[in-house]
Amino acid sequence: MELELAGLSEEDNLNMHDGERIILRLTYISRYNTSNANIEVARILEQAQRNNERKGITGVLVINENYFLQSIEGARPIINELLRELVKDDRHFSLQVIECREVEQRRWNKWSMKYLTLGDQDIEYVLKFSAGTDFNPYLMSTSQIMMFIDTLSELQGQREKYAFEMKKS
Repeated sequence: MELELAGLSEEDNLNMHDGERIILRLTYISRYNTSNANIEVARILEQAQRNNERKGITGVLVINENYFLQSIEGARPIINELLRELVKDDRHFSLQVIECREVEQRRWNKWSMKYLTLGDQDIEYVLKFSAGTDFNPYLMSTSQIMMFIDTLSELQGQREKYAFEMKKS
């Protein structure tokens, strides 16, 4: 399902506030607050998917035991409000904005929030894009982070397609 602002009614389009037609992509990193239980991550993801779909936000989220890496897209006022909420959220800390820019086209238009995991099979990509042998987005440049997310997204899509094909056979 593709999410887009064009899905709003004509009346909503006419009544939009300043900046709502401008799409921002916000990419940030933060450290996972380890005092949270693992079940918290599942709840965060479920809540984000539900809220994002309602607000027209699309994005991807990479989580491991130490870090959040997220790239989200949506109307400028909505992304700005979400950033204010993220800064106050105690489920993570040391939030750093990697990139925030206007975009002509969404990169993550297929997902309200795609959850990308780092598995042992992804170590070669961690090594390719990271500054060391461990995944640490704080040591990665903006271009490395975006290429890393793109690569993980593509790999996960291939894995899902393969799993689907295996179920059919």
